[in-house]
Amino acid sequence: MRRIVYAMAGLAVVSIAAESRLSGQTSSATAQLTVSASVSKNCTITTAPVNFGAYDPVAANATAPLDGIGTITVTCTKGAVAKVGLNAGANAAGTTRQMLGGTSAHLTYELYKDTGRATVWGNTDADSLDIGPAPNRNPRDFTVYGRVPATQDAVVGNYTDTVVATVNF
Repeated sequence: MRRIVYAMAGLAVVSIAAESRLSGQTSSATAQLTVSASVSKNCTITTAPVNFGAYDPVAANATAPLDGIGTITVTCTKGAVAKVGLNAGANAAGTTRQMLGGTSAHLTYELYKDTGRATVWGNTDADSLDIGPAPNRNPRDFTVYGRVPATQDAVVGNYTDTVVATVNF
């Protein structure tokens, strides 16, 4: 009989332990995990040249200017605003832009923000191009309108200049 009592008592202990484990009597605690990131405004800039082609000081451009266009492409973070400036170029005489032909020949030109070629595109806060907030991260193209004025007594040769385009954001 004693064995039966011991067996019954052992069975009762195992049964109680199993029941407390099955009823989910475990403890727990929770905490919030913060996840964060930041998106910085960023812009890149590329250019496609203004190629005026042939300037004819004797006939076509004796009375009419020679126009050309180029492109500035700006890619910014969505929502970023920017300004694009164009410096006076490598061969400027003061604020007058000039292409250099050979060692001393110059051909005057200007770059503009508008199709009517009335608003000079410069590199100051006042005359750079304001770009509104980027609607997305896709590239946006902006046309550079160039003009070589008529009546220049140009020397035969090839003329070039290098203008630095800067995006400030």
